[in-house]
Amino acid sequence: MKTLGIGVDIIDNLRIKKSLKNKNFIDRVFSTIEINKSKKINNKNAFFSKRFAAKEAFSKALGTGFSKGLNFQDISIINDKHGKPSIKINNKLKNIIKRKFKTIKIDVFLSLSDEKNHSIAFVILNKNEKN
Repeated sequence: MKTLGIGVDIIDNLRIKKSLKNKNFIDRVFSTIEINKSKKINNKNAFFSKRFAAKEAFSKALGTGFSKGLNFQDISIINDKHGKPSIKINNKLKNIIKRKFKTIKIDVFLSLSDEKNHSIAFVILNKNEKN
């Protein structure tokens, strides 16, 4: 596998906690999938803080930041049945990846962690060279 990009982001949870009071922030930054999932979560601040950091880290791994048509809502952080986080690659992300890296065969690795005051996300994008 060839590494295409690495991104990391750390966020002050208090910043997100203050922002969550504004419904426009939630609707502007988080996908419908994430908003619906949050309804089942007790610690919404940690939930949204980790996802915010993951979106930032993913945009850094892409090397685009939030430009060239990439928006926060385009990136959905999901979890498998065991809780492992991942990024849902929709058609818009596929097109951005194809334009940027000249391939759509990538593996996305995402790690999330949080403490009382901070949340962090780390993303690695690798070219999948399997057929």
